[in-house]
Amino acid sequence: MNGTHSAEEPARSISARPGRVSVLDQTLLPFEVRWLVLEDAAQCETAIRTMQVRGAPLIGAVGAYGLALAIREDPRPEPRREAFERLLAARPTAVNLRWALERVVNRVDSAPPGSEADAAWAEADAICEEDIACNRAIGEHLIDVLPPPAGERPLQILTHCNAGRLATVAYGTALAPVYLLHERGVPVHVWVDETRPRNQGASLTSWELAERGIAHTIVADNAGGLLMMRGEIDAVVVGC
Repeated sequence: MNGTHSAEEPARSISARPGRVSVLDQTLLPFEVRWLVLEDAAQCETAIRTMQVRGAPLIGAVGAYGLALAIREDPRPEPRREAFERLLAARPTAVNLRWALERVVNRVDSAPPGSEADAAWAEADAICEEDIACNRAIGEHLIDVLPPPAGERPLQILTHCNAGRLATVAYGTALAPVYLLHERGVPVHVWVDETRPRNQGASLTSWELAERGIAHTIVADNAGGLLMMRGEIDAVVVGC
């Protein structure tokens, strides 16, 4: 998998080539854009533990590549199991992490001797490609249930936290319909809750929407109820 994307597709949050994974350091956004280069399982573990990468799908992808890197270094069963446990402990509550790690293990267990490293890397690549397809499908289905823009006013969507492309490989979950509507020229405006205490909305959601040129406004979390009362929100879409 590479980090390229079409003019329409939102940029990917992770890119990889054998022996090397690159991810955005989300702890520095929105003030600095820096790509981390991860070259072993320990670096992947640290990136997950310190929230340099976050969002369940992206954590799963980084974990899968981390295990693939460990297998590349030593494909024997015992070191493989140790790497699995270390990576899982980096964020034990992230369901996608265990799921992705187990997918890599299952793929490697059925691989011919000597091909374990290639099989692990191929499975991590597949996890990423499937995430993109899944997220785009989420967006397509959500478009079907969202109301159309009312008159001259853009469609007004409220979202909370960050469930956009930064939390996934691309598109995101909650923001997938926003990206697709924007691609198709449908006017849309996003109300972005700041999301205390870590400000994922103010720091991350607003950054990725601005990067894509999508109209948005950051609001205090408590303002959501007032906006709804005034009829300024057409739909609320969140990741859960």
